[in-house]
Amino acid sequence: MHLSQLRRWILQSPPVEWAILQLRELLIGALRQGPIPQHVAFVMDGNRRFAKSHRIETVEGHNLGFEALARVLEVCYKSGVKVVTVYAFSIENFKRSKYEVDGLMDMAKVKLAQLLQHGDLLDRYGVSIRVLGQRELIKPDLLADIDRATKMTSRNGNAILNVCFPYTSHDEITTAIRNTVVDYSKPLPVQQRTFSESHIKHTLRSRHLSVAAERIRERSRSPSSRGASDIEDSTSSSATLHPDSPPEDTMISGKEVDVSKDASPNLYPDPESITSQVLNDHMYTAGLPPLELLIRTSGVERLSDFMLWQSHENTEIVFLKCLWPEFDLWQFLPVLVEWQWRRKKEEEQDRGGRSAEGSIIRAKAS
Repeated sequence: MHLSQLRRWILQSPPVEWAILQLRELLIGALRQGPIPQHVAFVMDGNRRFAKSHRIETVEGHNLGFEALARVLEVCYKSGVKVVTVYAFSIENFKRSKYEVDGLMDMAKVKLAQLLQHGDLLDRYGVSIRVLGQRELIKPDLLADIDRATKMTSRNGNAILNVCFPYTSHDEITTAIRNTVVDYSKPLPVQQRTFSESHIKHTLRSRHLSVAAERIRERSRSPSSRGASDIEDSTSSSATLHPDSPPEDTMISGKEVDVSKDASPNLYPDPESITSQVLNDHMYTAGLPPLELLIRTSGVERLSDFMLWQSHENTEIVFLKCLWPEFDLWQFLPVLVEWQWRRKKEEEQDRGGRSAEGSIIRAKAS
């Protein structure tokens, strides 16, 4: 007990705090020299266990978790991360006790107010806040605060903070599919066509009749066939249509209409054109960089219905044993260093593969 108090006293002394701050800045500056993930996601797990192990209220554990988030965000944005996505509240969390759910909602309201009043971190790094999830599940007073926070930071364009609240990945995917179906159920806008199918058929038929009439006139020049050709010429001339005149059966009140049997009043997008990119454009994270790094604390090794669609083949998923309130630069730094090492190794392998292909091509050419 005495040793822990002495350690805390030493760490909180001004000279030590200044030295630690300078060391943090030095390490972050070193990180910026290498590749940095542009999109990082966090599953902030372990607040309740931290509160239980430290014999404090559960809501206080979540409060300490918010302070840890503020520290991590500063590290991310200083390092050059453009998008941070955090799992703040799952739709499944509504199954918890009413006391805890109400406490989380009240704490979210308080923390949003603090961000609005003391938004130095957001303004310093140009961070805009986005809340992803089912808005209809949020209390009206909290929803008003959320809208105010997003509006106040909407002009910040350097970085993004996605707060998933309340959210599950299954709900996001379901919503994206539903919106895609709605879009593909709307008829395409009618476009004015220079040539309709009926007009093209009419023009070809007119040209064919004109050629036939010309052949008949050439035959009529011979005396022996003049009488018969006169009849044929008059008949063909009456049947010849001017190429530019519209067919009578395609004109209604002076407007050209398509009366073909296959004509359809509305055209719809082809369902075969639905691709993964189309669904991706309907996700909450549409237009953002791909997820490159996902971190979960507390030692639990599962995603818990978070960012399932965004976790692709190049997403690195890291599970840490520390609880979220304990998460800081000293736990985050090894993860970033390892991520940079992997990326540099992959780039070297890609360069080696391209140089080998170039050598093979040059050898075949020679």
